[in-house]
Amino acid sequence: MSQRTPTRPHPATATPRPPIAQRAVAVPVATAPLARVPPAAAPAAVPAAVPATSRHPLLSSLGDAVRARRKGLGLTRQALAEQAGLSLRFLAEVEAGQANVSVIKLADLAQALQVPLPSLLSGAKGAATAPPALATPVIALVGLRGAGKSTLGPLLARRLGRPFVELDALIQERAGLALAELFELHGESYYRQAEREALERVVEAGAPCLVAVSGGIVTDPRALRLLRERTLMVWLKARPEQHMRRVEAQGDRRPVAQWQQRADRPNAMAQLEGLLRARTPYYRQARLVLDTSADTPEASAERLAEEVRRAEGPPSSGPFTR
Repeated sequence: MSQRTPTRPHPATATPRPPIAQRAVAVPVATAPLARVPPAAAPAAVPAAVPATSRHPLLSSLGDAVRARRKGLGLTRQALAEQAGLSLRFLAEVEAGQANVSVIKLADLAQALQVPLPSLLSGAKGAATAPPALATPVIALVGLRGAGKSTLGPLLARRLGRPFVELDALIQERAGLALAELFELHGESYYRQAEREALERVVEAGAPCLVAVSGGIVTDPRALRLLRERTLMVWLKARPEQHMRRVEAQGDRRPVAQWQQRADRPNAMAQLEGLLRARTPYYRQARLVLDTSADTPEASAERLAEEVRRAEGPPSSGPFTR
């Protein structure tokens, strides 16, 4: 039996084949079951601000200590922030007990406040307590001329480890005139203003020092307030005859021009006693009072140094008197 050869379709009637690039190619794809998407989680709750009553007592105690020390030094918050290299806002948070301050910043703060770092934290044992006693940066010696300020001042300064400053020297340096010339050219009112401004500069500087001021500075209300509120004010007193002898030895004619003239000594003594009576109410506002009439300068300086160390810190109810 003969084998039939299959017939090809006529080119005109054959179905055209698409180009290779357009041919559909079935590619097997491995399919995996779809992962189940869990429902969206609820947004995390934003923690509420910590109320003041639940702040850590250590931070509260730290804030109290920093604020008390700053005020004891007579520094504004801005001044302390600049000295410690902190922002004003951050320092405000520290004093409010709201800042979790780093050790480095706390060390800078302690240095600016002139205290050991542990002293800022020593009051906190799980509860806020009163800050430790704080040193007063400026100790001011007041009293009538001849009370011993210029003699006792350097002795006391060495015992306390502070520089001694005489306000009159600062006035002369700034004015470029000796005190006698200043009084002659400008008068006492000009001197009193220059003296008050010099005291303000000393206090605002905030540096620990011992300063001797003139006997009459207490008659200036603004200067007296500055002495009372921003310094440890110490009144050095003596008997009138002691004042007279010391002033004569100094050769100083202020504030009574007749003090140096022995021929007019009775009148000079009367003027001195009257001046002392007039100024005593101002001097009595000092926190410490020391009578220098009996002891030697060295003994007086030793006693006063002991009492200054005890008195440093917040003002007491009344002056100590020796």
